[in-house]
Amino acid sequence: MKILFALVALVGIALQPLRAEAPPTEVKFFDHVLVAQDFVRGFPMLVNDRYRVQPGRRTGPGQVEVHDRDTDIFYVLEGSAAFVTGGTAVNSQRIGPGETRAERIDGGVTRQLSPGDVIVIPPGIPHQFIQVKGTFSYFVVKVAN
Repeated sequence: MKILFALVALVGIALQPLRAEAPPTEVKFFDHVLVAQDFVRGFPMLVNDRYRVQPGRRTGPGQVEVHDRDTDIFYVLEGSAAFVTGGTAVNSQRIGPGETRAERIDGGVTRQLSPGDVIVIPPGIPHQFIQVKGTFSYFVVKVAN
């Protein structure tokens, strides 16, 4: 948990020169009961103009995602998953501003994610969970670029 909040702080500091908006000034604390509830509900825990912190929980593969502006930072808590990044998104469709989904990735790099791992996916990089063993829980920090 400390690592997640350290990542959020570091990303926020690193992006300060890039953003014109004032940085958040209120300290946010989420006790373990609220965090557990948020994992069950799947709602974002914190959203502002610079970043979003949310729980992630998967029991199976997902769609290919490509974000035009967001960097995704995942911190794995439990389970394991095969995760593909890079390559080419095949049969892609724009689903909203700055968001694309696709059928599959050709030519990407597959990594096995397990508890304690952190992966950072910059904007424009296709990524997809292709295999999930059991329940895979992770924190996502989405940083607006």
